[in-house]
Amino acid sequence: MTIKEKAAAMKLDSTLMASKPAKMRNCALSAIIKALQANQDEIYRANEQDLAEAAEQHVPEAVVKRLKFSPQKLSDVVKGIEDLIAMPDKVFETQLVRELDEGLTLVRESCPIGVIGVIFEARPDAMVQIACLCIKSGNCAILKGGSETKHTNKLLFTLISQAARESGLPENCLFQAELRDEISELLSCHESVDLLIPRGSNAFVQYIMNNTKIPVMGHADGICHIYVDKLFDIDKAIPVLIDAKTQYTAACNAVETLLVHTDAVDALMPRLHKAFKEHHIELRATADIAERYESVPATDEDFQTEYLDLILSAKTVANIDEAIVHINKYGSHHTDCILTEDQEAAEYFMRMVDSAGVYQNCSTRFADGFRYGFGAEVGISTGKLHARGPVGIEGLLTYKYKLYGNGQIVSDYASGKKEFHFKDR
Repeated sequence: MTIKEKAAAMKLDSTLMASKPAKMRNCALSAIIKALQANQDEIYRANEQDLAEAAEQHVPEAVVKRLKFSPQKLSDVVKGIEDLIAMPDKVFETQLVRELDEGLTLVRESCPIGVIGVIFEARPDAMVQIACLCIKSGNCAILKGGSETKHTNKLLFTLISQAARESGLPENCLFQAELRDEISELLSCHESVDLLIPRGSNAFVQYIMNNTKIPVMGHADGICHIYVDKLFDIDKAIPVLIDAKTQYTAACNAVETLLVHTDAVDALMPRLHKAFKEHHIELRATADIAERYESVPATDEDFQTEYLDLILSAKTVANIDEAIVHINKYGSHHTDCILTEDQEAAEYFMRMVDSAGVYQNCSTRFADGFRYGFGAEVGISTGKLHARGPVGIEGLLTYKYKLYGNGQIVSDYASGKKEFHFKDR
């Protein structure tokens, strides 16, 4: 069966999947947890095979970090699934009840999107998170992982799909695309696939966006900023900056650019420079910082670069407005932070920075569906339509309008014979 044929079959089953009760979907998630735990040794062996092949092929270190499926990652995904199970069901939730006229009632109700295609690179834990989020939200999912994790992904998908089917979910609720040339075919399935979510490098996401008619939700870059305002706490600033750069350097929410108010340079940089040396962070800075703190001179290209490495660009700014302009110009609208004790400045920054996540005095690494209490995420969206930021259950739902009438016709209202009175319940 081709991808197109499979997608068409999934489209037909999508309403059946949406209709499955929350109890059944939660039972499927519980069964997935049991399957993962019962087969963890086999999962680790498959992952070791992927890691060995990655080493032979000289896969970049940033990719290898995402590739490894450790006991900690298994523990994290299990915790994420448990959180999903505990969450209230959002499918077919009433969002609005409005009486347009006597006997004419409008209801807005949440519903699954339908068939979602998710294309992701390297991370095997993404396979589990995405499949489980789609199950919880009543969606069918086509999953295409990177070739770097083919052994781990194949085993994970087998365990997940078997648990889902044995729990009573439709045969076509999940499908794994395994071949690279299947991506092009998937991109052409605009008649059956309702949404695409790509996760990966900038070039990869841009390719997906430019080669399909299917709506795409996601982000192409993760150029995140931290701005140190003139009134800041040095004891908060150093740990936040180090965490944002080093806790998971290859993540899209790791900080890539540091902006420093000119009045804060002398208080910040001596301790920060020492911390950078201890953590082997290369600094690429404008001349006023580079000349004093052993930095590589920064170019304009540095401020447009997602390093995914222990490299940080830095620049001084005269005021908060200059910082905001820089972020809105060079940033990817992902996650940006201000370090300040001035609450008025923080609120101004958060209002004016045009990003999916804006923070005060905390690491940009918090931009994550699991850390937001979403259970997990299918990705992070920097767009402004439908969903923004970490996309959890609510981001995988849309809504429909249901109108209950009793023989009403528009002509009566157009002629003035009847009038709407619009009463919300």
